[in-house]
Amino acid sequence: MSNKWRKRGISRVPVVHEVILRATPGKVSILRDGSIVVEVGGIELGQGLWTKVKQVTAYALSLIQCGGAEELLGKVRVIQADTLSLIQGGFTAGSTTSESSCEAIRLCCNILVERLTALKERLVEQMGSINWETLILQAYMTSVNLSVNSLYVPDFSSMKYLNYGAAVSEVEINLLTGQTTILRTDIIYDCGQSLNPAVDLGQIEGAFVQGIGFFMLEEYPTNSNGLVIAEGTWDYKIPTVDTIPKQFNVEILNSGHHKKRILSSKASGEPPLTLAASVHCAIRAGITEARRQLHSWGGQDESMSNSTFQLEVPATMPVVKELCGLDSVQRFLKWTMGSSK
Repeated sequence: MSNKWRKRGISRVPVVHEVILRATPGKVSILRDGSIVVEVGGIELGQGLWTKVKQVTAYALSLIQCGGAEELLGKVRVIQADTLSLIQGGFTAGSTTSESSCEAIRLCCNILVERLTALKERLVEQMGSINWETLILQAYMTSVNLSVNSLYVPDFSSMKYLNYGAAVSEVEINLLTGQTTILRTDIIYDCGQSLNPAVDLGQIEGAFVQGIGFFMLEEYPTNSNGLVIAEGTWDYKIPTVDTIPKQFNVEILNSGHHKKRILSSKASGEPPLTLAASVHCAIRAGITEARRQLHSWGGQDESMSNSTFQLEVPATMPVVKELCGLDSVQRFLKWTMGSSK
């Protein structure tokens, strides 16, 4: 038997999101002790940019294939560049700065590997084998340039690409209060060949939760002069641990190799945010069921018989409560008493 005061809705939403790559600079310097200093134009905002850059640096330099090259990750240090060290740093936005920075660094590392290869081969002939530290020390002694700047400029034909994803969300609405609970969300998202699945998973989950705030909570109230009157989280509500789905499943779809993308990867920052529209659509489905029930109880408000209604963004508690019927209890009691006669 269905619950009279709690209604559920479910919705699935697919997303196709276009992103654009931009020119991004990078610089790699190998110090005398074998440590590696990296500078990139992108800013680390918590999106894992530096983590991916460190991984790509270690991977690209390991192609020199000498002793210890497989353990270079611990030797890499990323420092924040400025407009003097990297004059074309640009801005960090659009979800593609991480991958563009990685490609700029990979170009630098390829040049360094090319410079070191001849020396390595000569030393291997003399010594039989050589480790990373010895190779770099010999490179310093023979005046090999171990600092490289590069500017990654994407081809016009490949500077844009599409991201794909889909989400299914189930919600439960309390008709007495208008409170909405997200019971479950399942997301599948195409990350290409992810540079770091843990980072991308966090980006997908975080973007979706930001979308929940946009579609459910974050009102932008202004006064008659157009000034924002929400001064903090007492008035401006953001997602909390109680807001996120009770069951939250995310699957990263690793699509195949693509020679025109950076190491076959794809963006994971902004595109998943729009998947939160599945929550808004699920709320609409729940409200539709509530209005159908309310209409069956009778009353003068014929608008409740119409399944077409405007659900605002954000779908806050007052908005949901009003659409479900402000007088639902009174109408239920009147209908119950009328039925008992």
